[in-house]
Amino acid sequence: MSTATVLAGKPEYRPTEDEEFMNERQLEYFKQKLLNWKEEILRESRETLTHLQSETENHPDLADRASSETDRALELRTRDRQRKLISKIDEAMRRIEDGSYGYCEETGEPIGVARLEARPIATLSLEAQERHERRERVHRDD
Repeated sequence: MSTATVLAGKPEYRPTEDEEFMNERQLEYFKQKLLNWKEEILRESRETLTHLQSETENHPDLADRASSETDRALELRTRDRQRKLISKIDEAMRRIEDGSYGYCEETGEPIGVARLEARPIATLSLEAQERHERRERVHRDD
């Protein structure tokens, strides 16, 4: 059965905790979710590039120029964060291909459908993520 056939049966498919974890249908669902997210980011990046290239006007007013430069810097920082996000999406796609997607890097336990639905690039279970954040907080406070 092809993955297209798997999704064609139910267009509004949403993974649930009641089914086998990371079955073919869930993997295809998350793969499509990641691909759609990546395409959206790339589209926004193209729009930003077009906008930045078209906005080459020289503002005679110093305040207008400063505001424009601040907007441009913010937009570029946002794009840089999204570039890093694309690399995380690509890593998640590799995990789908190698069969490790959906499993915690730290414990090997399932991450959970709800967490993956909210953050499809997650690599840690909720419990492992909380432990990681507590350790970071302790080190930051020291």
